[in-house]
Formats: sequence, structure tokens, C-alpha cells
Amino acid sequence: MEGFCFARCRFTRLMAVMQLAMSVFVMIISMASLHRFYATHSLLPGLDVDPAHCTKFHTDTAGYASFDIRALADRVDDVLVQLAELQDKLEATALKVAKKTKKSKARRKPQENMTMPEFRRFLEDEVIHPLYSAHIALRLIRIPRPDDGDGDASTTPAVDPLVNFFTAEETRNVYGTNRTYNTIGHACVLMRRELDEYMSYDVGAHCPDDWDLGQRLMLGGCDPLPRRRCLALASKLFHRPLPINESFWTLPDDGNVRWSRYHCRDYKCLSARNQRRGYDRCVGCFDMDREKQRWMGSPSTNRTASLADFRIDDVLAAKPGEVRIGLDMSVGTGSFAARMRERNVTIVSAAMNLGAPFAETIALRGLVPLYATMSQRVPLFDNTMDLVHTAGFFEGWVDLQLLDFVLFDWDRVLRPGGLLWVDKFACARKDLDDYMYMFLQFRYKKHRWVVSFKSKDEVYLSALLEKPPRS
Repeated sequence: MEGFCFARCRFTRLMAVMQLAMSVFVMIISMASLHRFYATHSLLPGLDVDPAHCTKFHTDTAGYASFDIRALADRVDDVLVQLAELQDKLEATALKVAKKTKKSKARRKPQENMTMPEFRRFLEDEVIHPLYSAHIALRLIRIPRPDDGDGDASTTPAVDPLVNFFTAEETRNVYGTNRTYNTIGHACVLMRRELDEYMSYDVGAHCPDDWDLGQRLMLGGCDPLPRRRCLALASKLFHRPLPINESFWTLPDDGNVRWSRYHCRDYKCLSARNQRRGYDRCVGCFDMDREKQRWMGSPSTNRTASLADFRIDDVLAAKPGEVRIGLDMSVGTGSFAARMRERNVTIVSAAMNLGAPFAETIALRGLVPLYATMSQRVPLFDNTMDLVHTAGFFEGWVDLQLLDFVLFDWDRVLRPGGLLWVDKFACARKDLDDYMYMFLQFRYKKHRWVVSFKSKDEVYLSALLEKPPRS
């Protein structure tokens, strides 16, 4: 009984401390907002008005030019509303706990204790996430600072609290203005220096050899890239590509790739058995002899892992004659698309050049590379794909929320009756339940579902799932 009382008192005290902290936080925000507002001295009646402060609000060259006081006030009001709602939730929860305690005492029944996972979930959903949202909203507020006289005020642009500016002229021309609003372009705002560097090019001239900078922007979420008016560089030694059937299982000519941004400078280096570090999660994918054996039923070097190896012919037999077009979201050189092409199935392969020329290799093999990242919505229309295949694209390192976004997007492009082929998704055994839920939440029909050991602490998950019809 003493332990129960101690746990209840500890929870009640914690709720009281959190309410007190929230109250103090609201007071600090309010005082800070009022201080900054009244510090202008131009809106207070009865005080001496300095003309210099007035000009900072109404001139177009310096100080508070084009500063939107109303937008700032609205943003602060939104944050205060969020904090007030959070305080109300905490008070209501504390009151609810107190009522349950009284009822349990009156009926002489033991009170249901909140378990630690439930308490943690309560803190995350009802306290931490609202506080984080309020914190982000405050971080987005940028109060302009008037020129202090040390520099030339005419050269210092005013800062809009809700808008971020870019200096590259080409960026302004693309958007029609030099403003990018945070609701959509916030990733670009966070990488403003890189985007300005990427967009500072000579219009009509050759593009700088900085595709890796553009790819870094894409991986950071600043996508699609806005560079439009320059001539892309190509290899000076470009040779005619191989005929279509011959190109499937032959490495392209080294002269057809620009190697300036890679550790390896030819395909021989990439396909070597003792591969150098420099590209991710694609060991052996430039070895065409090895690639030719995949998805064909050849015995795996790891017996337990072979349970998770599905054959292409078995997958196609699940929907005979219905798989015609598909999307391959994998890390590789297009071997899956080549195998499917041999079976009259057209596959578009997503590719990022993570340390190696994946996109160029896929194209030189006569296949279609799609230059897209996980943070980008797949540029395909709803309910159009017969098949979505993934292998090595994300594994146990991926954040569950990001995985949720990706899976919902794949569900969007899959047609009713389309197949999702999860090809050897690797994760830690302790995380398997969480990842399985992510795939099972869509209630797809299971054609195949295999979990096998990769190592002592890791497992493979392979699945062939069919999207149900919805209306």
C-alpha cells in the first residue's frame, strides 16, 4: 500500500511541477514578447518619440523596413495558444488522476497504476511533442535588428520574420521572387549557403562540375533542384553504348562516365573483390557475374539467408500476366530491372550516386534511372504501378516515421492488386516487431512472408504483399 501511495504521490508531484514549469514558460514568453514590442518606443503613447525609430519602420533601405509586426504577433499568439492548451491538458490529467484515486478509496478497490511505457507515451504525445512544436515556432521568429551605426545601413537587408532570402539571382528568377516560405522550402532554408552556391552559375554556359553538391541538397530534403539554365557536362571520351541485349550484363565503357567525384576512377576498381570504401550498401553490385545469379534460385552462401531469397519467376507467378510496369527502389546498378526486362516487364530504377556512378550505369545498361531520394514524393501518378520492389534501399537504420512516409507513398502509386516485394529487409531482432507493424498496417494480402536469421542479433524480412482494392 505504501508503494502504491508513493507511486501515486510521485506522479501527482510530477504533474504539479510540470504545470508550474509551463506557467513560468508562458510568463517568460509573454514578457519577452512585450519587451521586444515596447522596446521600439514608437508605439507607446505619452513617451518622447524619436524620429529615427519611426524611419526604421517606414523606410525601404534599413532597420525595420518591410518588417511585418502583425505576422510576428500572430506567430507569438499561436505559440501561446499551444502552451495554454498543453497546460489545460496537464491540469485535466491531474484532475482525472485525483478523481480515480477518490473513487478507488471509496470503493476500496486497488487503483490501476500507469505503467512506465504508458507514462512515457503520455509524456511524448501530450508534453514533449507540443513543447517541441512551440519551440520550432519560436525558432522561426526572426526579429530584425536596426543598424547600430557601425556599418552602412543601406547595404544591410531587412529580415522578414517568416521569410528567408537567397542571394543567387537565378534562384529568385525561378521562384518569381527572392522569397522561399518555410512551410515547403524549409529544408532549402537550412541549407541556404549550399543552395546559393549551387545556384550561382552563368546562365547559358556549361554547368559547374558540382553535381555532388546538388545531390547533397537533395539528400538534405531540398528537392527538386531549381537549377534550369546551364549545359550539363558530359565525358569527353563518350563512346557509343552497347546494343540493348548485350548491354544488360556487360559493364559499360569507362570513357562514358565522369569520374572526377569518386574514389574509384574506373569500373575495374568498383568491381574488385576487395572493394574500396566510398559507396554505400552495394557490395558486389558492379560484379556482373555475381549480379547475373541474383533472383534466379542459385544457392546462397548463407543457408539461413536463402529462405529470404525469392525467385523472380515465383513472384511473377503470383499474378500471371498482370505485372507489366513497376518501380525498383533499391541500391544497385539496375540488375533487377534487367532481369524483369528479359521477362517483358518495364521497371524504373531509383538511383542516387552515393560514391559510384549508379545512375549512369543503369542508363548505359539500357534501363531507366529515376533520380529520386527517400525524402521526395515519388513522381508517379496514383494507382499506376503493378509492382514496387525494394532491396537495400532502407534497412534497420531507417527512422520509423520516415519509413511510414515512404510506405504510404508506395501504397499511393501501387494499383489495386499490385504487388509490394520487400526483398531481404535487414534489422535487429529486437526491432523486428516495430518494422513488421509498419508493413502490416496497410492490411495487404500475404503471398509470402519469411523471417530468417542474418546473424545472431539480426534478421531478414522478405515479403510479397498484394494491395487490396479501396473505394
